[in-house]
Amino acid sequence: MTDPRQRYRRVGTAILLLLPFLLLFGIFLVLPLVYALHLSLFQDTLIGGRRFAGIDNYLRVFSDGVFWFGIRNMLTFGVLQVPLMLGLALIFALVLNGGSVWLRGLFRIGFFLPYAVPSVIAALIWGYLYGPAFGPFGQLARELGLPPPDFLSDTWMIPSLANIVTWEFTGYNMIILYAALQAVPQDLEEAAALCGARPMQIALYIRIPLIAPTILLTAVFSVIGTLQLFNEPLLMRAIAPSVIGDGYTPNLYAYQTSFVNQEYNYAAAISFVLGAIVVLLSYVVMFTARRRSAG
Repeated sequence: MTDPRQRYRRVGTAILLLLPFLLLFGIFLVLPLVYALHLSLFQDTLIGGRRFAGIDNYLRVFSDGVFWFGIRNMLTFGVLQVPLMLGLALIFALVLNGGSVWLRGLFRIGFFLPYAVPSVIAALIWGYLYGPAFGPFGQLARELGLPPPDFLSDTWMIPSLANIVTWEFTGYNMIILYAALQAVPQDLEEAAALCGARPMQIALYIRIPLIAPTILLTAVFSVIGTLQLFNEPLLMRAIAPSVIGDGYTPNLYAYQTSFVNQEYNYAAAISFVLGAIVVLLSYVVMFTARRRSAG
Protein backbone atom coordinates (compact mmCIF):
# COMPACT_ATOMS: atom_id res chain seq x y z
CA MET A 1 0.00 0.00 0.00
CA THR A 2 1.33 3.41 -0.95
CA ASP A 3 2.48 5.63 1.88
CA PRO A 4 0.18 8.75 1.97
CA ARG A 5 3.16 10.96 2.78
CA GLN A 6 5.02 9.70 -0.29
CA ARG A 7 1.96 10.31 -2.45
CA TYR A 8 1.53 13.86 -1.11
CA ARG A 9 5.23 14.46 -1.67
CA ARG A 10 4.91 13.43 -5.34
CA VAL A 11 1.83 15.61 -5.82
CA GLY A 12 3.59 18.56 -4.14
CA THR A 13 6.65 18.09 -6.33
CA ALA A 14 4.49 18.01 -9.46
CA ILE A 15 2.66 21.18 -8.43
CA LEU A 16 5.96 22.89 -7.64
CA LEU A 17 7.36 22.01 -11.06
CA LEU A 18 4.17 23.17 -12.79
CA LEU A 19 3.95 26.39 -10.81
CA PRO A 20 6.23 28.53 -13.08
CA PHE A 21 4.21 27.52 -16.15
CA LEU A 22 0.89 28.08 -14.40
CA LEU A 23 1.99 31.54 -13.24
CA LEU A 24 3.14 32.57 -16.71
CA PHE A 25 0.04 31.03 -18.30
CA GLY A 26 -2.23 32.91 -15.93
CA ILE A 27 -0.40 36.24 -16.20
CA PHE A 28 0.08 36.32 -19.96
CA LEU A 29 -3.00 34.48 -21.23
CA VAL A 30 -5.79 34.05 -18.69
CA LEU A 31 -5.64 37.53 -17.16
CA PRO A 32 -5.51 39.34 -20.55
CA LEU A 33 -8.49 37.29 -21.72
CA VAL A 34 -10.46 38.12 -18.59
CA TYR A 35 -9.59 41.81 -18.96
CA ALA A 36 -10.56 41.79 -22.65
CA LEU A 37 -13.86 40.13 -21.80
CA HIS A 38 -14.43 42.80 -19.18
CA LEU A 39 -13.71 45.53 -21.74
CA SER A 40 -16.10 43.99 -24.27
CA LEU A 41 -19.00 44.37 -21.85
CA PHE A 42 -18.57 48.15 -21.47
CA GLN A 43 -18.65 51.25 -23.64
CA ASP A 44 -16.68 54.47 -23.30
CA THR A 45 -18.67 57.58 -24.17
CA LEU A 46 -17.79 61.28 -24.19
CA ILE A 47 -20.77 62.01 -21.97
CA GLY A 48 -21.10 59.74 -18.99
CA GLY A 49 -17.74 57.99 -19.32
CA ARG A 50 -17.66 54.21 -19.13
CA ARG A 51 -20.98 52.43 -18.83
CA PHE A 52 -22.05 48.82 -18.77
CA ALA A 53 -23.23 47.76 -22.24
CA GLY A 54 -23.86 44.05 -21.77
CA ILE A 55 -23.97 42.32 -25.15
CA ASP A 56 -24.45 45.54 -27.15
CA ASN A 57 -20.90 45.39 -28.53
CA TYR A 58 -21.43 41.80 -29.63
CA LEU A 59 -24.73 42.66 -31.33
CA ARG A 60 -22.91 45.45 -33.12
CA VAL A 61 -20.29 42.97 -34.38
CA PHE A 62 -22.96 40.64 -35.76
CA SER A 63 -24.48 43.53 -37.73
CA ASP A 64 -21.13 45.02 -38.82
CA GLY A 65 -20.73 44.56 -42.57
CA VAL A 66 -17.03 45.48 -42.48
CA PHE A 67 -16.27 42.65 -40.05
CA TRP A 68 -18.12 40.08 -42.16
CA PHE A 69 -16.41 41.39 -45.29
CA GLY A 70 -13.10 40.49 -43.65
CA ILE A 71 -14.44 37.06 -42.66
CA ARG A 72 -15.53 36.46 -46.26
CA ASN A 73 -12.09 37.45 -47.53
CA MET A 74 -10.39 35.05 -45.14
CA LEU A 75 -12.73 32.20 -46.02
CA THR A 76 -11.93 32.76 -49.70
CA PHE A 77 -8.25 32.91 -48.80
CA GLY A 78 -8.50 29.66 -46.81
CA VAL A 79 -10.33 27.75 -49.53
CA LEU A 80 -7.60 28.75 -51.99
CA GLN A 81 -4.50 28.57 -49.82
CA VAL A 82 -4.92 25.77 -47.26
CA PRO A 83 -5.48 22.85 -49.70
CA LEU A 84 -2.65 24.08 -51.92
CA MET A 85 -0.21 24.44 -49.04
CA LEU A 86 -1.06 21.12 -47.40
CA GLY A 87 -1.04 19.33 -50.76
CA LEU A 88 2.45 20.60 -51.54
CA ALA A 89 3.62 19.81 -48.01
CA LEU A 90 2.30 16.24 -48.29
CA ILE A 91 3.93 15.71 -51.70
CA PHE A 92 7.29 17.00 -50.49
CA ALA A 93 7.06 14.89 -47.32
CA LEU A 94 6.29 11.75 -49.34
CA VAL A 95 9.19 12.46 -51.69
CA LEU A 96 11.55 12.94 -48.76
CA ASN A 97 10.31 9.80 -47.05
CA GLY A 98 10.65 7.76 -50.23
CA GLY A 99 14.43 7.78 -49.99
CA SER A 100 14.95 8.58 -53.69
CA VAL A 101 16.16 12.15 -53.13
CA TRP A 102 19.82 13.05 -53.14
CA LEU A 103 21.02 15.48 -50.50
CA ARG A 104 17.88 14.90 -48.48
CA GLY A 105 19.06 17.10 -45.60
CA LEU A 106 19.71 20.03 -47.94
CA PHE A 107 16.31 19.55 -49.56
CA ARG A 108 14.62 19.49 -46.16
CA ILE A 109 16.41 22.62 -44.94
CA GLY A 110 15.73 24.42 -48.22
CA PHE A 111 11.98 23.98 -47.93
CA PHE A 112 11.91 24.69 -44.20
CA LEU A 113 14.04 27.84 -44.48
CA PRO A 114 11.19 30.20 -45.52
CA TYR A 115 9.46 29.41 -42.22
CA ALA A 116 12.51 30.80 -40.41
CA VAL A 117 12.06 34.11 -42.23
CA PRO A 118 9.87 36.46 -40.14
CA SER A 119 6.51 37.13 -41.75
CA VAL A 120 7.28 40.86 -41.84
CA ILE A 121 10.42 40.23 -43.90
CA ALA A 122 8.58 37.78 -46.14
CA ALA A 123 5.85 40.34 -46.84
CA LEU A 124 8.44 42.99 -47.66
CA ILE A 125 10.28 40.64 -50.04
CA TRP A 126 7.13 39.63 -51.89
CA GLY A 127 5.83 43.20 -51.85
CA TYR A 128 8.94 44.20 -53.77
CA LEU A 129 8.51 41.29 -56.20
CA TYR A 130 4.83 42.15 -56.77
CA GLY A 131 5.41 45.86 -57.40
CA PRO A 132 4.26 46.69 -60.98
CA ALA A 133 6.57 49.71 -61.22
CA PHE A 134 9.74 48.43 -59.54
CA GLY A 135 9.33 44.66 -59.19
CA PRO A 136 11.25 42.21 -61.39
CA PHE A 137 8.06 40.72 -62.84
CA GLY A 138 6.91 44.15 -63.99
CA GLN A 139 10.34 45.00 -65.37
CA LEU A 140 10.54 41.71 -67.27
CA ALA A 141 7.08 42.26 -68.74
CA ARG A 142 8.04 45.73 -69.97
CA GLU A 143 11.22 44.34 -71.53
CA LEU A 144 9.06 41.88 -73.44
CA GLY A 145 6.65 44.60 -74.49
CA LEU A 146 3.85 43.26 -72.32
CA PRO A 147 1.73 45.05 -69.71
CA PRO A 148 3.11 44.44 -66.20
CA PRO A 149 1.07 41.94 -64.17
CA ASP A 150 -0.96 43.66 -61.48
CA PHE A 151 -0.57 41.27 -58.56
CA LEU A 152 -1.78 44.00 -56.19
CA SER A 153 -5.16 44.53 -57.85
CA ASP A 154 -8.42 43.69 -56.12
CA THR A 155 -8.76 40.52 -58.22
CA TRP A 156 -5.27 39.20 -57.50
CA MET A 157 -4.67 40.40 -53.93
CA ILE A 158 -6.02 37.28 -52.19
CA PRO A 159 -4.02 34.91 -54.47
CA SER A 160 -0.96 37.10 -53.89
CA LEU A 161 -1.36 36.89 -50.12
CA ALA A 162 -2.01 33.16 -50.41
CA ASN A 163 1.26 32.77 -52.30
CA ILE A 164 3.20 34.52 -49.51
CA VAL A 165 1.67 32.38 -46.77
CA THR A 166 2.16 29.20 -48.82
CA TRP A 167 5.82 30.09 -49.34
CA GLU A 168 6.20 30.68 -45.60
CA PHE A 169 4.44 27.62 -44.17
CA THR A 170 4.72 24.77 -46.69
CA GLY A 171 8.08 23.73 -45.27
CA TYR A 172 6.79 23.86 -41.70
CA ASN A 173 3.89 21.53 -42.50
CA MET A 174 6.19 19.34 -44.59
CA ILE A 175 8.41 18.71 -41.54
CA ILE A 176 5.38 17.75 -39.42
CA LEU A 177 4.09 15.33 -42.05
CA TYR A 178 7.58 13.95 -42.69
CA ALA A 179 7.98 13.22 -38.97
CA ALA A 180 4.64 11.37 -39.01
CA LEU A 181 5.72 9.34 -42.04
CA GLN A 182 8.86 8.28 -40.22
CA ALA A 183 6.64 6.57 -37.63
CA VAL A 184 4.81 4.44 -40.22
CA PRO A 185 5.77 0.76 -39.62
CA GLN A 186 8.21 -0.42 -42.26
CA ASP A 187 6.85 -3.97 -42.20
CA LEU A 188 3.54 -2.77 -43.66
CA GLU A 189 5.30 -1.12 -46.58
CA GLU A 190 7.55 -4.13 -47.12
CA ALA A 191 4.57 -6.49 -47.06
CA ALA A 192 2.74 -4.34 -49.60
CA ALA A 193 5.83 -4.22 -51.82
CA LEU A 194 6.15 -8.02 -51.68
CA CYS A 195 2.51 -8.27 -52.77
CA GLY A 196 3.33 -6.20 -55.85
CA ALA A 197 2.16 -2.75 -54.71
CA ARG A 198 3.81 0.15 -56.50
CA PRO A 199 5.29 3.13 -54.63
CA MET A 200 2.28 5.27 -55.56
CA GLN A 201 -0.11 2.63 -54.21
CA ILE A 202 1.89 2.33 -50.99
CA ALA A 203 1.69 6.10 -50.56
CA LEU A 204 -2.04 6.31 -51.29
CA TYR A 205 -3.27 3.24 -49.40
CA ILE A 206 -0.78 2.86 -46.54
CA ARG A 207 1.19 6.00 -45.75
CA ILE A 208 -1.46 8.68 -46.21
CA PRO A 209 -4.24 6.84 -44.29
CA LEU A 210 -1.87 6.16 -41.39
CA ILE A 211 -0.88 9.82 -41.08
CA ALA A 212 -4.45 11.10 -41.51
CA PRO A 213 -4.61 12.39 -37.89
CA THR A 214 -1.47 14.45 -38.52
CA ILE A 215 -2.91 15.84 -41.75
CA LEU A 216 -6.03 16.78 -39.79
CA LEU A 217 -3.87 18.51 -37.17
CA THR A 218 -2.08 20.60 -39.80
CA ALA A 219 -5.44 21.43 -41.39
CA VAL A 220 -6.83 22.70 -38.07
CA PHE A 221 -3.70 24.78 -37.44
CA SER A 222 -3.98 26.21 -40.95
CA VAL A 223 -7.65 27.16 -40.48
CA ILE A 224 -6.76 28.93 -37.23
CA GLY A 225 -3.88 30.75 -38.91
CA THR A 226 -6.07 31.76 -41.85
CA LEU A 227 -8.54 33.72 -39.75
CA GLN A 228 -5.68 35.30 -37.78
CA LEU A 229 -3.90 36.67 -40.86
CA PHE A 230 -2.48 40.08 -39.99
CA ASN A 231 1.16 40.88 -40.80
CA GLU A 232 1.02 40.26 -44.53
CA PRO A 233 -2.06 42.42 -45.34
CA LEU A 234 -0.90 45.12 -42.92
CA LEU A 235 2.41 45.52 -44.77
CA MET A 236 0.96 45.04 -48.25
CA ARG A 237 -1.50 47.84 -47.56
CA ALA A 238 1.38 50.32 -47.84
CA ILE A 239 1.72 49.54 -51.56
CA ALA A 240 -1.96 48.75 -52.24
CA PRO A 241 -3.98 51.11 -50.02
CA SER A 242 -6.91 51.22 -52.44
CA VAL A 243 -7.32 47.43 -52.23
CA ILE A 244 -6.56 46.61 -48.60
CA GLY A 245 -8.80 48.71 -46.40
CA ASP A 246 -9.22 48.80 -42.64
CA GLY A 247 -11.46 45.73 -42.62
CA TYR A 248 -9.72 43.55 -45.20
CA THR A 249 -9.13 40.90 -42.53
CA PRO A 250 -10.82 40.53 -39.11
CA ASN A 251 -7.54 40.94 -37.22
CA LEU A 252 -6.67 44.05 -39.21
CA TYR A 253 -10.12 45.45 -38.45
CA ALA A 254 -9.71 44.78 -34.72
CA TYR A 255 -6.29 46.48 -34.83
CA GLN A 256 -7.65 49.54 -36.63
CA THR A 257 -10.66 49.74 -34.32
CA SER A 258 -8.51 49.56 -31.21
CA PHE A 259 -5.31 51.47 -31.94
CA VAL A 260 -6.49 53.94 -34.59
CA ASN A 261 -10.13 54.57 -33.72
CA GLN A 262 -9.49 53.91 -30.01
CA GLU A 263 -12.68 51.87 -29.61
CA TYR A 264 -11.07 49.36 -27.25
CA ASN A 265 -14.35 47.91 -26.03
CA TYR A 266 -15.65 47.19 -29.49
CA ALA A 267 -12.27 45.79 -30.59
CA ALA A 268 -12.38 43.37 -27.66
CA ALA A 269 -15.83 42.18 -28.74
CA ILE A 270 -14.55 41.72 -32.31
CA SER A 271 -11.70 39.58 -30.99
CA PHE A 272 -14.00 37.33 -28.99
CA VAL A 273 -16.40 36.84 -31.89
CA LEU A 274 -13.43 36.04 -34.14
CA GLY A 275 -12.20 33.54 -31.57
CA ALA A 276 -15.61 31.87 -31.49
CA ILE A 277 -15.62 31.60 -35.29
CA VAL A 278 -12.13 30.05 -35.21
CA VAL A 279 -13.29 27.44 -32.67
CA LEU A 280 -16.43 26.70 -34.71
CA LEU A 281 -14.56 26.26 -38.00
CA SER A 282 -11.91 24.11 -36.33
CA TYR A 283 -14.63 21.89 -34.91
CA VAL A 284 -16.32 21.64 -38.33
CA VAL A 285 -13.03 20.59 -39.95
CA MET A 286 -12.37 17.95 -37.29
CA PHE A 287 -15.96 16.65 -37.28
CA THR A 288 -16.06 16.36 -41.07
CA ALA A 289 -12.70 14.58 -41.21
CA ARG A 290 -13.68 12.11 -38.51
CA ARG A 291 -17.01 11.32 -40.18
CA ARG A 292 -15.25 10.61 -43.47
CA SER A 293 -12.67 8.39 -41.78
CA ALA A 294 -15.41 6.55 -39.87
CA GLY A 295 -17.39 6.05 -43.05
